[in-house]
Amino acid sequence: MVYFSDISTDVTFSTSIDSLVQQRIQEDDLLSITVTSLNAESNMLFNAGVLMPTGGTVNTVISTPINESYLVDKDGFINYPVIGKINLKGLTKLEAVNKMAGLLDEYVQNPIINIRIMNFKVTVLGEVQRPSSFIIPTEKVTILEALGLAGDMTAYGRRENVLIIREKDGVRNTTRLNLNDKKVLSSPYFYLQQNDVIYVEPYKTKSIQSDSNPRTFAIITSVVSLLTIVAFQIDEW
Repeated sequence: MVYFSDISTDVTFSTSIDSLVQQRIQEDDLLSITVTSLNAESNMLFNAGVLMPTGGTVNTVISTPINESYLVDKDGFINYPVIGKINLKGLTKLEAVNKMAGLLDEYVQNPIINIRIMNFKVTVLGEVQRPSSFIIPTEKVTILEALGLAGDMTAYGRRENVLIIREKDGVRNTTRLNLNDKKVLSSPYFYLQQNDVIYVEPYKTKSIQSDSNPRTFAIITSVVSLLTIVAFQIDEW
């Protein structure tokens, strides 16, 4: 059940964090975009979810959400209020913020813009306790954290041969990580990206046992039943 078995227990191991790649906006991403400025009307105009006041008193305003997020279409565009279509595909969040700040400049003075990917997802399958897809609110997750969300590997999971499936620029790539090797800490796959799939392969002994158990159980059951019938007939004689 040991991870990173090649790290000595009496030596401190250090490695630079150079495998962290900034997430880039992709098609089908759902973006939460908030704009803050000194102008309350501009804030309500450009902020999804607070566009339409629908009630309240003089001191409080009740708003009805109109659109909680913006979908990046297959061409990389979002449809934003007033401005219209904006192409954000392939940009980091900082690059997208700077682009939108330039577009909003004629409508809002000194806007503060925050962008977050609402559906940043990774999927963990195979020999883990709780295989599932997980929405990550921080957009920064390591393979160890993803396995932790899935309840960790079972005793049958192959820690030295974990498969990562990643799609990028229309190409699907696969790689295998050895979680017993400290080199994985500096791998470009240590930090996961949007829509990554982790597959934990079982040991072959698990597969053999799974395949043979039903047949073995049926044979044993038949033999026991036959012996019971024979014993009953001997008692009758």
